[in-house]
Amino acid sequence: MQNQPEPPLRHNTTPADDDPLERVARVASGSAVVIFSKTTCCMCHAMKTLLYEMGVNPKVYELDEDPRGTEIERALEIISSSTDIPIMFIGGKLVGSMDRVITCHINGTLVPLLKDAGALWL
Repeated sequence: MQNQPEPPLRHNTTPADDDPLERVARVASGSAVVIFSKTTCCMCHAMKTLLYEMGVNPKVYELDEDPRGTEIERALEIISSSTDIPIMFIGGKLVGSMDRVITCHINGTLVPLLKDAGALWL
């Protein structure tokens, strides 16, 4: 009996995982609030802290902890037309990077977005 090469290891992927744009859409719509982040990014830390202090528990997708994080980051650039990280989605809809989130917070539109998505019960 001949030794056959083993198939390459896969990280529990589904067909949607093969397309980074579909994967972003699936993750973004899977929770009320989703932040695509990097563990070493100070703006990412600030965005997470803002939400935690408001009483929101976002799903955080750490790009630098995923072997396919670079692909996901490129997909986020296409979706958001920006290279900025972090990127936040509320109710499956793109809110944007830190500057957009802070603008929404200051002008009073962030809390209603969070309430409508079921992420905040004030």
